[in-house]
Amino acid sequence: MDRVIRVAVVGAGCSGLAAVKNCLARGLDVVCFEANDDIGGNWIYSEQPGHSSVCETTHLISSRSMSAYLDFPMPEAYPDYPSHDQVLRYFRAYADRFRLRPHIRFRTRVTEARLLADGRWQIATDAGDPEVFDFLLTANGHHHAPRHPEEVRSAFTGRYLHSHAYKHNRSFAGERVLVIGGGNSGCDCAVEISRVAARTDISIRRPHYILPKFFLGRPVDTFNERLGYFPKFVQRALRKLTVKAMVGDYRLYGLEAPTVPVTSTHPTLNSELLYKIRHGKVQPRRGIADITGRRVTFTDGKKSEYDTIVAATGYRITFPFLDQNLIDYERADRIPLYLRMFRPDYPTLLFIGLFQPQGAIWPLADAQSRLAAAYMAGTYRLPKDLRQRAEADSDRIERDFQRSKRHTIEVHYHAFMHRLERELGNS
Repeated sequence: MDRVIRVAVVGAGCSGLAAVKNCLARGLDVVCFEANDDIGGNWIYSEQPGHSSVCETTHLISSRSMSAYLDFPMPEAYPDYPSHDQVLRYFRAYADRFRLRPHIRFRTRVTEARLLADGRWQIATDAGDPEVFDFLLTANGHHHAPRHPEEVRSAFTGRYLHSHAYKHNRSFAGERVLVIGGGNSGCDCAVEISRVAARTDISIRRPHYILPKFFLGRPVDTFNERLGYFPKFVQRALRKLTVKAMVGDYRLYGLEAPTVPVTSTHPTLNSELLYKIRHGKVQPRRGIADITGRRVTFTDGKKSEYDTIVAATGYRITFPFLDQNLIDYERADRIPLYLRMFRPDYPTLLFIGLFQPQGAIWPLADAQSRLAAAYMAGTYRLPKDLRQRAEADSDRIERDFQRSKRHTIEVHYHAFMHRLERELGNS
């Protein structure tokens, strides 16, 4: 009788749920460790300080049809961009449909994952004795360790918080607020805070593509899906024309105009920010040059005083349960993983969801999990040139995207899905 393969999954968020489901489909003995008392990861809304969660008004920035797991569509009654509570209900329905809960240990935080000499993993938690597993799948996400602009935090004498701690706009009523960052979190914070603040500014130090969520009445990501049928040079031209038609000239909004192709950056999807700017509710600012007390000087020489600064400056990639001598991506500019999941040095350690797509994570994490389960079950073999392929994956990221911490793990949704599907065909 063949030995049963034991698999440990860290995290019962969107990626962890897909990992558990696909392990079960392959007959693997899987245990998922989840620190919270429910599934859903950062989609569990909570005002508790330090809890990694969405804010009160969060909706998806990828459309319903493009965000669902591969074999579990979202309800037809859902809007094009579901709210966070609808997303959480969807995750719960997924867990119930595939009977995942019996395999999840809630209120159990992994404190250490130790690699043993035989390649297996000893998992220690805060809730029991250590256990040994054949494989370790990390699905703990990459939006839980805020990256702070330390020079801002140390110099500003008003209230400072990272967008990670932003839950709702009620505490900003009547204040002068500066939001730092032109990504999705920064623009969302600026829009919501502007509804109650006396003044809301947003500091964007480099040009961003800020796009509405709809084009010609359809979610913009479904439009991008159709472009895949054209040659790449035609796609680039059509995207450029599309942005022009949707937005016009960014300089009309007081923003710098991007000069790079839209697909070489992580675009911001927000239908309200440009509206708020043109209605005087949000004031665009350049990057920060200096801070003295509550006075901020920007790179164009303009100055303003603020009561609060909200830093939407991204996150560090951390695995607090792994020895940093083994894995340390916190300050990495390059993360060589084949298909964003296989690291050549550690064949029994797999990463699920450690990427940032121009689209939704969940269906891609589902495809990764299917491949991971096939690999652990022995029906998929890693290529012999795994190390070269892992380096080539990082080369592709550096070639396709602007060089920054923001794009270290960036992928093009459709191209990445195609690569995963091709490997699944070999399993």
